[in-house]
Amino acid sequence: MTYALLVSVFVIASCGLVYELIAGALASYLLGDSVTQFSTVIGTYLFSMGIGSYVSRHVGKGLVAKFVTIELLVGLVGGSSAAALFLVFSYLATFKLVLYFFVGVVGVLVGLEIPLLLRILRGRLEFKDLVSEVLTFDYLGALIASLLFPIVLAPKLGLVRTCFLFGMMNVAVAGWTAWMFHDELPRFASLLRQVAVATMLLLAGFVYAERLTTYAEQGLYADEVIFARSSRYQRIVLTHWRDDLRLFLNGHLQFSSRDEYRYHEALIHPALGALPHPRTVLVLGGGDGLAVREILKYPTVESVTLVDLDPAMTELFTSNVQLARLSGGALSDPRVHVINADAFVWLEDAPSSFDFAVVDFPDPTNYSLGKLYTTAFYRLLARHLSEHGAAAIQSTSPLFAKQSYWCIVKTVEEAGLEATPYHAYVPSFGEWGFVIASKQHYEPPAAYVAGLRFLNAETGAGLFRFPKDMQPVDVEVNRLNNQVLVQYYDSEWRHVTD
Repeated sequence: MTYALLVSVFVIASCGLVYELIAGALASYLLGDSVTQFSTVIGTYLFSMGIGSYVSRHVGKGLVAKFVTIELLVGLVGGSSAAALFLVFSYLATFKLVLYFFVGVVGVLVGLEIPLLLRILRGRLEFKDLVSEVLTFDYLGALIASLLFPIVLAPKLGLVRTCFLFGMMNVAVAGWTAWMFHDELPRFASLLRQVAVATMLLLAGFVYAERLTTYAEQGLYADEVIFARSSRYQRIVLTHWRDDLRLFLNGHLQFSSRDEYRYHEALIHPALGALPHPRTVLVLGGGDGLAVREILKYPTVESVTLVDLDPAMTELFTSNVQLARLSGGALSDPRVHVINADAFVWLEDAPSSFDFAVVDFPDPTNYSLGKLYTTAFYRLLARHLSEHGAAAIQSTSPLFAKQSYWCIVKTVEEAGLEATPYHAYVPSFGEWGFVIASKQHYEPPAAYVAGLRFLNAETGAGLFRFPKDMQPVDVEVNRLNNQVLVQYYDSEWRHVTD
């Protein structure tokens, strides 16, 4: 019986940490700025656990029955939290309030668990053994959960299904605790019925998790969701309406098939078209293959290396017929070599240099993305450009996020590269900005390759002219140790969307 209770400690520690990780991950997916979201979620959770531990001293007789009831509550509240938060974010304007309500309630309940178990075990182990054994199983459970969550649970089951699964594990602890102490429980039959009802509710949620998520996401997106998947790194969603296919990563629009050609032509051709006989090209990000499609229009290009963090993205845009058609089968071209790795880490170890590089990362919504817009990253990129090489960098909107845009320009210059800013109008995004980073003085191409739908010599020249409302502003350089770009971006885009 003692070891069964210690196993319970292992299980409830795993469950508690998973609920915390899911709340932090959901807040990061839906609100951005992962450092802020995880910090506030963890802080609230730990504070609530402290309240629960304090309150436990006032729990008197009937410890086992009360422990079983608490486990049922943790299982139901924690297990349903991800589904509830998805639904609230989609249909109500009270997401933050509900988020911290769930984090607080689960934290208080989890804070009650260990003190009550210690009191239940007190007569079965000496005090020195009791504390060491309980803490050992507690920390071990947290370790296993922290390893399984990013490697197996989130990418394979998704956040909602994982939450329901661990809710059932809490209820299982309630069930076997009630069974072990049935002689001491006057309401044993009633507790078993509660365990059975809770298990059925959570099992139903687990089975229908995908439907719940789809229903919630239909409220997030204006068009029909035709594909949704959580990878280790992000939530990938595709929507469809008539002839318009849209890709969203963590809720942020990446392209619309109706006008993505404007974005990708503007990203690639002003820089690549100005280079004499480019042979080797590096693409960082751009796992959809649309930038690669534009690059392959140059007959001199012999090799394209695409480095994208998420294999789920490159696999999707290689295997899905509709998406592969949109990219012209670019990722299956024999000249293209796909590498799934962190671009920062890969650049540090890569021995090659390239005539042209494309930096097509998502906007700097958090610090893990913000590091890819720092002086450290651009200096690393410069080391991999050939003597006459250049890079094209997507750089958010110079109209809606002036500080963010000109911060990127200034950061490129600080890294020792010549920065040439330009912009293009993309209906899905509005005015969008880019920067050409080069080792030599840049001159726009006199002509563009055939077959483009947006750019020619006349429209290309206009990209480099900025009207009065998009002129440079005073900004700081984005460095690894300050990440001011993330702060600029969050402030500016929050103002636009409020």
